[in-house]
Amino acid sequence: MLWKSAEYSGWGRALTATGEIARPERMAGLEAALAGGLVPAIGMRRSYGDAALNSGGRVVDMSRLDRMLAFDPATGILEAEAGVRIGDIAAAFAPRGFLPPVMPGTGFATIGGCIAQDVHGKNHHSAGSFAQHVLSLRLRQAGGTIEVTPGGRTAELFRATAGGLGQTGIILSARLRLMPARGDIMMVTERRVAGWDQFLALLDASTATYSVGWIDATARGGGLGRGILEEGETGTGLVPRRDRFRKVPFNAPQFALSAPVVRAFNTAYYRRVPESGRTVVKPISDFFFPLDRIHDWNRLYGRRGFHQFQCVVPVAGAPALRAMLETIAASGLASPLAVLKRMGPGRAGHLSFPMEGYTLAVDFPNRAEARELIKRLEDMTLAAQGRLYFAKDSLARGADIRAMYPEVPAWQKAVAKADPEGRLATDMVRRLGLRTAR
Repeated sequence: MLWKSAEYSGWGRALTATGEIARPERMAGLEAALAGGLVPAIGMRRSYGDAALNSGGRVVDMSRLDRMLAFDPATGILEAEAGVRIGDIAAAFAPRGFLPPVMPGTGFATIGGCIAQDVHGKNHHSAGSFAQHVLSLRLRQAGGTIEVTPGGRTAELFRATAGGLGQTGIILSARLRLMPARGDIMMVTERRVAGWDQFLALLDASTATYSVGWIDATARGGGLGRGILEEGETGTGLVPRRDRFRKVPFNAPQFALSAPVVRAFNTAYYRRVPESGRTVVKPISDFFFPLDRIHDWNRLYGRRGFHQFQCVVPVAGAPALRAMLETIAASGLASPLAVLKRMGPGRAGHLSFPMEGYTLAVDFPNRAEARELIKRLEDMTLAAQGRLYFAKDSLARGADIRAMYPEVPAWQKAVAKADPEGRLATDMVRRLGLRTAR
């Protein structure tokens, strides 16, 4: 059977959809699925909210269209189908001296999803966003398949596709330039950071290729913003193989993420790094995709799921970000998962998330008080002239998004031309009114 009815969700599991899903394994199967017209394409559904949902409609799952088609070792250019996972590329090419130029926090993200969200990684301050490294892509539209490039006559379509939430067509494959790497291990320097001001100073001064900060979002007072800074470089050498994965077999009870439990965990995690700091050797995947080793870790938030708040604010908005962290710490609602990174200006599309500044991401269990807190944080982001990340959003309001993304009209113009019948609209696009007039 080509189409099967199913209930499915994003990674946060707080929002769900019921509809028909097709999972073609070859391009011929995809064309058969599209015989009745275009439908939204999805991948591994690692976006947290409703970006990959189409309630009451159809979606085509591209995750089985996952072949690596060609690679040129002289240039580092890889051609791959949209369903190829970032982690699989890293595993295949790191021993050959190459890595994906930008890697998000999960290796399960697909090429198509990375383009549609124009994802960023731990090296955004130097490498920019994912789609800035895409040389061309094949896009299936209602009239057929076309090749889209960042320059020339398709430049505007490329800008609408990069970070464009899949609204210009179905990404079939892409050519991207991999980044040279010294090998398939990571040399990681870890250091404790005592508080907020020191954290920003260290991020600003870092010259490492990759950097990321874990924040104790429960700490208050003099310890506000304390955490651990990790700076990494690729290298060569031997490191023990870790082939076993852990799995969360059931939905955790609500008390598992109660405020006392989270505070205790965060204190222990902070102290795992000596006061003097340390340098450790890790497999590539452990540094870039630490949570992938715990399959179904989203079950730790219980059957109701979770929401993530992720914003970026300009450098001048750092005081507002500190105020957000104070608000989060006072609420007692934060989980152990809170990340701080320095971002550069790189972005490829009209709706690409990054800007020069700082990004903060915090997970919250799906509770009424957490949803209210996130609304307050979104208001603070808007006031600081920042923006929210579509890949993590499940609660934003359309009017706020339009204020955060002034290029929405240009994106709408390109999308209206690419998909005039609105067949590619998803739950997120409808919730935010992205394709409608102001």
